[in-house]
Amino acid sequence: MSIYGERDEWLEPDGLGGFASGTATGIRTRRYHALLLAATTPPTGRVVLVNGFDAWIETVSGTFALTSQRYEPGVIHPDGAGRISAFTTDPWPRWTFSPNEGTVIEQAIVVQHGAPLVVISWRLTSGDPRAGARLFVRPFFSGCDYHSMHRENGAFSFEPERHGDRLIWRPYQGIPAIHVASNGQYRHQPDWYRHFRYDAELARGLDAVEDLAAPGIFSWNLTTDDATLIFAAAPDAEHALPADEPAGEVLARVHASEAARRKAFQSPLHRAADAYLVKRGAGTTIVAGYPWFTDWGRDTFIALRGICLATGRLDEARSILLEWSGAISEGMLPNRFPDHGETPEFNAVDASLWFVIAIHEFIERCAGYGYRLSASDRATLEAAVDAILTGYAAGTRFGIRLDEDGLLAAGEPGVQLTWMDARVGDQVITPRIGKPVEVQALWLNALSLASTRSPRWAALFAHGSATFAARFWNEATGCLNDVIDVDHRAGTVDAALRPNQVFALGGLPVTLVSEPRVRRALDAIESHLWTPMGPRSLAPAVPGYIGRYGGGVASRDGAYHQGTVWPWLLTPFAEAWVRARGRRPAAIAAARDRFLAPLLRHLDGHGLGHISEIADGDSPHTPNGCPFQAWSVGELLRLDRIVLGPVSSRARNRRRTPASKRVEDPNDALGAR
Repeated sequence: MSIYGERDEWLEPDGLGGFASGTATGIRTRRYHALLLAATTPPTGRVVLVNGFDAWIETVSGTFALTSQRYEPGVIHPDGAGRISAFTTDPWPRWTFSPNEGTVIEQAIVVQHGAPLVVISWRLTSGDPRAGARLFVRPFFSGCDYHSMHRENGAFSFEPERHGDRLIWRPYQGIPAIHVASNGQYRHQPDWYRHFRYDAELARGLDAVEDLAAPGIFSWNLTTDDATLIFAAAPDAEHALPADEPAGEVLARVHASEAARRKAFQSPLHRAADAYLVKRGAGTTIVAGYPWFTDWGRDTFIALRGICLATGRLDEARSILLEWSGAISEGMLPNRFPDHGETPEFNAVDASLWFVIAIHEFIERCAGYGYRLSASDRATLEAAVDAILTGYAAGTRFGIRLDEDGLLAAGEPGVQLTWMDARVGDQVITPRIGKPVEVQALWLNALSLASTRSPRWAALFAHGSATFAARFWNEATGCLNDVIDVDHRAGTVDAALRPNQVFALGGLPVTLVSEPRVRRALDAIESHLWTPMGPRSLAPAVPGYIGRYGGGVASRDGAYHQGTVWPWLLTPFAEAWVRARGRRPAAIAAARDRFLAPLLRHLDGHGLGHISEIADGDSPHTPNGCPFQAWSVGELLRLDRIVLGPVSSRARNRRRTPASKRVEDPNDALGAR
C-alpha cells in the first residue's frame, strides 16, 4: 500500500481556473474532488461535471476492484484502495495496482494545460495474457456549482448524444456539456449512486453527503490494448477533443505536450507556482488557492512576488499589475477583482499597499533581468502608486486616513480590513481597528519607495517613520505592539504577541526599527511564535490562543488568527532574521537549514508538491485549510530564490537604506525616468 493517505491530495490545474483533484488513495473526501471541474468564466463560474469513477478488472481468477468510495454511514466500498502498491505525482498522478499475484496495472490522470480536458489511462504492465484482464469503468456525473452538493433528481439527463465514437452528455440546461472519448466500448446503464460521504467536509461542519448520476459503463480488454478515457467540457471541447482524432492519439498528444511542458520547469517549486497563474479574459491572474479560492487582491500581490518575480515570469507580472492598475477607486483596490456586473468589494486596507510593494519589486526585477518595460507601462504603474498614496492621505472608505502623527488610521466596527480577516456572523474575531503594525509598515515602505520621485512622499515618510519608532516599541515585551490607538482611542495599545510586526523589522524593503530592537523582537517571535511550518498568529501564552484549527465554520473561523500557523509569514520573518545578521553567508546557510528545509519537507505531504494555507499552532502542527495555497508557495519560492539566494551587493545596500536617504537611481523601482 502507498505511504500516502486520504489527507494527501493531488492537483491537476487546467490553467483556466478549472482542475482535477483527489487523494492518493482515490477516495474522494471533499465536494471539490473531481475529474472534470471547469471554469465557465475563467477563473470563476466553476462547475463540477465529472466527479469520479468506479473501476474494476475481471480475470480468470476473479473480479478485483481498483477504486474505493466512502458511503454513509462511513462504509468504504469496494476495496480497491487496498490494492494500490505505489503512487506518485511526477510528472502527473499515477497509481500502480497489484490486484492479484502477477497482475500489475498502472493508472494515470493528466489535465491538459489551457483546456478543460482530462485524460485517464490504464495499462497492463505485468500479467499472463491467458488470465485475461478486462477493465470496467463507471463514471459519476453531477453538473453543479463547485461549492454545492448534488442530489438525486428527475431533471438529470442520462441519455448521451452519439457522434461516431464520441459521446456528449448535457446533464442540465445551462451547464456545460460533457464530451467523452474512449478507445473502449460503452454500455448504457443509467442509475443513481447515493449517499457518497466526504469526511473532509464532515470535519468542517458542512453538508457532507451527495448523490451522483452514473449513466453507464466503459470497458476494455487490457491484454490487447491500453485503455483511454477522456473527458472535456464545452465550449472548448470541440477544439481540445477534435472529432476526427482517435482517443489513443489524443492521449499520446497530451502526454507528450505535458511531459515536455512540465520538464521545462526549473524545479518542482517552479512547476507548483505555475498552477496558480491562470487566464482572466485576455490577461492573467493568480488564483489564491485550490480547491475553493479564486483570485483575490491581497493574495495576488503577495503571491506575485514569488510566483512571478522570483521565477522571472515578468510578462505575467506586468499583465497582472497593469490590469489591476485600472481598478483603483478613491485610492483603494478591490480585494476581489470584480467580474462583469458585480459590485467591487473594497474591504482591505492593505491590498493597495501590497500592490505598491509588488510594483516596486517588479520594476526592480525588470532591471535585474534586463527586461524592457515601456515608458508608457511604467508611467501607468507610477500613476497607480500616486493614486493610492494620494487617496489614503486624503482619506477614503472605512475610516482609512492619514493621521496627524504621520501614521495610517483605519477601521470601522463590523468590518475586517487587515489580512487577519476572520469573522463569525456579525462578530469580527480580530477587528484591529486603529493603527495595526503591518499596515504602518506597508504604508511607510510605500511612501519611502515612492519618495524617489516626489519630495511630498519623502516628507510624509520622515514624519511617519519617526512616529512609528517612538510609539510602537514596547519595552516591557521587548517587541512591537500589534495595534496602537485601538478603536481610534489615542494612547491605547494592543500588545498581544503576533507576527505582524515582522514587516517593520526587515520583512519589507525598509526596516523601521533600530538594529538592537530588531534583534530583541525577532528573538521574542522565534521563542514564542515559531514552528517548523512558520509563525503562529498568536503566542500560546496570550489569552484567546487556540492551538487546533478544526470543527464547524464558527470554530474554524474563531481559530483562524488566534494561534493558527501561517506558512507565508515564514519568509518575511526569515528575511528580517538574515538582514539583522548582515546577510552573512553563515547566517544565510543557517536560515536555509533552520527555516527553509522544514517547509520544503512539507511538499511531500498533504497538498502534494505544494504548501498548505495554514497549520495547527499546537504540535505536531498538522497542515490544514486550503491544501494548495498561492502565497504559501510564492513566499517559499521567494525565500529560496531571493531572500536566501544570490543578491547583488547593490541590491542589498539599497534594501537596507531608507529611501529618504538614498541617492536617486534611474534604474531603481519607482525612481525618476
